[in-house]
Amino acid sequence: MLLSSAPQNDVSLMLIEAGLTVIALAVPFALPNLASGLYSPIERAFATLARRPGLAVTAVGLAALLLRLAILPFCPIPLPFIPDDFSFLLAANTFALGRFTNPTPAMWMHFESIHITMQPTYMSMYFPSVGVVLAAGKVLLGNPWFGALLVGALMCASLCWMLQAWLPPTWALLGGFLAILRIELFSYWVNSYSIGGSIAALGGALVLGALPRLTRNPRLRYGVLLAIGIVILATTRPYEGLLLCLPCMAWIGHWLIRGKNRPTPPALLRLSALPLLVVFAGAAWMADYDHHAFGKATTLPYTINRATYAIAPYYVWQSARPEPVYHDESMRYFYKENELKAFNKIHSVAGFLPQTLAKVIRTFEFFAGIALLPPLFMVRRVLLDKRMRFLILCALILAAGMVIEIFLIPHYVAPFTAVFYAIGLQAMRHLRVWRLGGKPAGATIVRLLVTICLIGAILRLFPGPLHLALPEWPASSWTDRWYGPDHYGTERARVETGLESLPGQQLVIVRYTAHHNPLNEWVYNEPEIDTSKVVWARDMGSAHNLELLHYYPYRKVWLVEPDSIPAAVSPYTLPQESAAELH
Repeated sequence: MLLSSAPQNDVSLMLIEAGLTVIALAVPFALPNLASGLYSPIERAFATLARRPGLAVTAVGLAALLLRLAILPFCPIPLPFIPDDFSFLLAANTFALGRFTNPTPAMWMHFESIHITMQPTYMSMYFPSVGVVLAAGKVLLGNPWFGALLVGALMCASLCWMLQAWLPPTWALLGGFLAILRIELFSYWVNSYSIGGSIAALGGALVLGALPRLTRNPRLRYGVLLAIGIVILATTRPYEGLLLCLPCMAWIGHWLIRGKNRPTPPALLRLSALPLLVVFAGAAWMADYDHHAFGKATTLPYTINRATYAIAPYYVWQSARPEPVYHDESMRYFYKENELKAFNKIHSVAGFLPQTLAKVIRTFEFFAGIALLPPLFMVRRVLLDKRMRFLILCALILAAGMVIEIFLIPHYVAPFTAVFYAIGLQAMRHLRVWRLGGKPAGATIVRLLVTICLIGAILRLFPGPLHLALPEWPASSWTDRWYGPDHYGTERARVETGLESLPGQQLVIVRYTAHHNPLNEWVYNEPEIDTSKVVWARDMGSAHNLELLHYYPYRKVWLVEPDSIPAAVSPYTLPQESAAELH
C-alpha cells in the first residue's frame, strides 16, 4: 500500500487547536479583561463594515477569493487524487466539449473505474452541478480548479448574506470570515475537485437567506434566489436538499395561508411565475441530462453505477445486494471490503449506535473542530431563542435523515452549513455576554476562540518548518479542515507528465499489488479515450491485454506499477506466445 506517514515528532494541528482552546477557556478566569484594549478598535471597525450589508457580503466574497489566491505559493492548485476527483473531472471535461456524455468506449472493461459509469454511456456517476462548475472554470479561466475557487468564494459570501437575515450584522460578518478560515482556505471543499460541499452550501444559504426575506418583504428577487438555491441543491445533493426544503416549503405554506403580509392572488402570481419557471427549467435540464447520460429522463445519477458495481446500499433498511462480477480486484476490494464493511457495522444492533455517534463526531469535527465547540455550552439558551426555532427544526430533520443513511462525509450535510453557522454564532452571542463576578469573561473567551481560528490558518501555511503533521490520505481525513493539496497525487501526475512529453501516443497498463489501496486509483481517462495522448488501462492478464494491444497497434505500451516507491514505469512486454500472436 502506498502510504507516507509524518515523522513521529510532528504535531497535529488539531492537538495544537485543542491546547489553545483549553488556554482560552482558562485564562479569562484569571484575566477576564485580557487585551480588551486591543480587540475593541478592531471590533468597532468590524461593526462599521457590518452595518453596510451589501459591502459586507462583497468584502467576504473578495476576501475569500484573494486570500486563497495569495496562499497559492504555500498551497498550490490541487492535483486530482481520489476517485471522486477524477470522476468530477470527467464530467467537467465532457461538459467543456459541449455535450452531456460520451459513447461507451470499445474496450471499456479495461477502463472501468470507481465512480465512473461505462454503460449505457461513459460518464461520471454523480449529479452534474460539480462538473458544470469545473467546466466553467476550464472554459472561462483555463483551469477547472478556478471554478472551485469562485464557487467557494460565493459560498462564503452567501453564508454572510444568509446570516444577515437571522442575526445582527456584526455576527453575520463574523460568520462569513469564519467560513473563510475554517472552510475556504484549506478544506477539501476547495482544495480538491470534489467541491460538492461548497456548491451545496451555497444552495442552502440562498434558500435560507431568501426565505425570511421573502416572507417579511415579498419581492421577486428573493423568490428567484430561493428558486436558484433549490435548483443548486437538486443538482448537487438532492436528498439532503429535500430535507432542507421540506420545512422551508412548510414555512411558505403557512405564510401564504395565515401570514399578515401574504400577497393577494394577482401579486402572488407575479411573485411566483419567474421562480417557478427557474425551478421547472432546472428540472427539465436535469431530465434531459439523465436521458442523455443514463438512458431515461427518470433514471437519476448514481442509480446505474450503484446497481452495476455496489454491494452495500445507502439506507439502513435496505439489504446488501448480491456481489456482481468484477473485472478488477481493486474495484472488488473497494465495494466489498471498504463499503460493505461499513454497511455491516451500522446494519447490526451492536454497531448502529457507535456508528451513528461517529457520524455526529465527524460532523462536529469538520464544522466546529475544537475551537468552536465551547460556545455550545450555551445550547440551552439557544434552544429557548424564538429566532432559532426554525433552524433547530431544520437541524433535527437533518439528524433524522442522516440516521437512516449508511455513510456520512461532511459534504453530505453541506446544504445545512448555514444552519450550523447560525446556531453556532447564536451560541457564541450568548457566551459573549456571560460574565464572571461582573467581569466580561465570556467576551474574552469569544475573542480568544476567534483568534485561535486565525492562528490555526496561519500555522497551516508552514507545516514543514513547524513540523506539523498533515493527513496524507484524504479518504481517511475528509473531516480534517487542514486538508491541503501540496503533496497529493504527485506520483501519478509525474508519470503522466513524463509520458505526455514523449513523441507519439502512449498506452499505459496499470498493475497493482494484492495489497493495493483502491482509493489510490490511477486508471482514469479523458472523455475521448481513443484520441488521447495517454490512455490508462487496467492489467487484465495477457489474453485480455493482447486484445487491447490489437486495438491500439500504433501506441507505445508501458507497464506502470503504482505500489512501488516511486512508481515503477517500464516498457510492457507480453509473454512470448502472446507476443508472437500480436505480430
